[in-house]
Amino acid sequence: MRQVIEESELFGGLPPKHLTEIVNIGVMKTFKRGESIFFEGDPGEGFYMVASGKVKIFKTSFSGKEQILHIFGKGEPFGEVPVFHDQPFPANATALEKSTLIFFPRKRFVELVNTMPSLVMNMLAVLSMRLRRFTTQIENLSLKEVPARLADYLVYLSEEQSSPDHVVLEISKGQLASLLGTIPETLSRIFAKMSDEGLIKVNGKEIDLLDREGLELKG
Repeated sequence: MRQVIEESELFGGLPPKHLTEIVNIGVMKTFKRGESIFFEGDPGEGFYMVASGKVKIFKTSFSGKEQILHIFGKGEPFGEVPVFHDQPFPANATALEKSTLIFFPRKRFVELVNTMPSLVMNMLAVLSMRLRRFTTQIENLSLKEVPARLADYLVYLSEEQSSPDHVVLEISKGQLASLLGTIPETLSRIFAKMSDEGLIKVNGKEIDLLDREGLELKG
């Protein structure tokens, strides 16, 4: 647990004493693939950090359509905003694969925050970055067609994976379709068209970015 906490953006750089206090309030929880972590409307009694595995945050429409808002991996916190507002969770969270999570109870964590100014700054930085991601996602879903959304995502993924010419999809194409606000059939056609145009080469979950500049222009 301590290593995950030390290496996370949220807690990175804190003094060892403070890290120990944070570790001491963390509770390890394991979830099976497909198991719900919390539902929209559940009380925000604490927040989570991914120790291993992957978690999707999503909303579901009245018709049953799912829109993935974000996917979190190792070292990333989620569900933290309701903790400070003492409000219910605004979306659902489900484990995409067997996942181990660190749960931080709201009351005990808020008590720690009051004694750690540096932790407050870390949280502001993480939340600001999260806000930028959501702003970009909303802009893409509202203003861009699906091919542009996919091109943007592939470029973003290459930057996140520090690999300018090659990316690995860490989620299924069905989940990617939901993240981009489309359906799997449409996404498959766009992948095929981009391949025909010489922009990418797809081999299962591995994708070569043959024309990065072309992808950036398309996005």
